[in-house]
Amino acid sequence: MVAVVSVLVFSGAFATAAGVIAVTIAPQWQRIVRLASGHIEPAFAPLSQLALAERRIAVRRWASTSLPADRRQRAAA
Repeated sequence: MVAVVSVLVFSGAFATAAGVIAVTIAPQWQRIVRLASGHIEPAFAPLSQLALAERRIAVRRWASTSLPADRRQRAAA
């Protein structure tokens, strides 16, 4: 009787562990295969992209502002 309970407990634990592993790996299987075959992913750098976007916005704002009349005349001369 103890042997049957032990087999049931360990088989249940094994099934639970296998299920958890399958659920966590299944959505990423393509990525795992790609990395295992040697394809390196580009680095994820959201802060550098954000800084670049902020610079572009600042340049656009600076370029869209008009110069005062006296500075416009000096710039034309």
